[in-house]
Amino acid sequence: MKKIIAAALVAIICLAVPAAANAQFRYGAVAGVTINDLKFKQPLVPVGKTVGGQAGLQCEMMFPGIGFGIDFGLLYNQAGAKVDLGSRQIWAVDGFKKPTMYLHMLEIPLHLRFKWTRMNGLEDYIAPFVYGGPDFSFMLAHSDVKGNKDVPNPFKYAGGDLGLTAGGGVELWKRWQVSVQYTWGMTYLLKTRKLENYSAQNRQWAVRVAYFF
Repeated sequence: MKKIIAAALVAIICLAVPAAANAQFRYGAVAGVTINDLKFKQPLVPVGKTVGGQAGLQCEMMFPGIGFGIDFGLLYNQAGAKVDLGSRQIWAVDGFKKPTMYLHMLEIPLHLRFKWTRMNGLEDYIAPFVYGGPDFSFMLAHSDVKGNKDVPNPFKYAGGDLGLTAGGGVELWKRWQVSVQYTWGMTYLLKTRKLENYSAQNRQWAVRVAYFF
């Protein structure tokens, strides 16, 4: 995780400092609804989706005239899934059934962005955009998965993960942005205790609304 944190900070500095002289910078609030899933290495147990949320600060730095820029921010993000541990005897004997896991994450997105800004004035009212890049997430807390008395949580959790996000949306009246994005987890987010190599990566859809000041 220390290497991931260092890479995130270096990338933000390298992109933001040279751009600051000419780029147009602004910030705002963002919130969204997420549909979360976990992709395990093998389909040993059924996994169901959960609904969560996002909220936080979003920043945008755009180069005037060419439509390219970057966006970054700091968000709370709720991930997780429903994992049917009770369908396998290895966990059923410990009293585990079908828990819903909630993973509370601190997320730092760092995306490249393109916005259509040359539409003969129409961009003052509506402007499509697309974006993509890495998300650096750090686990703040997680829900407890309970089985029989004195049986420990069946999962071991990573300190965070690295995701890759792609999305797009529209900007309205130069203030509001509505977007849809999908995130692929690139590193494992949790592992089971009994099967050491049985790990899962995050998968997430998000519908977001941002308002820039």
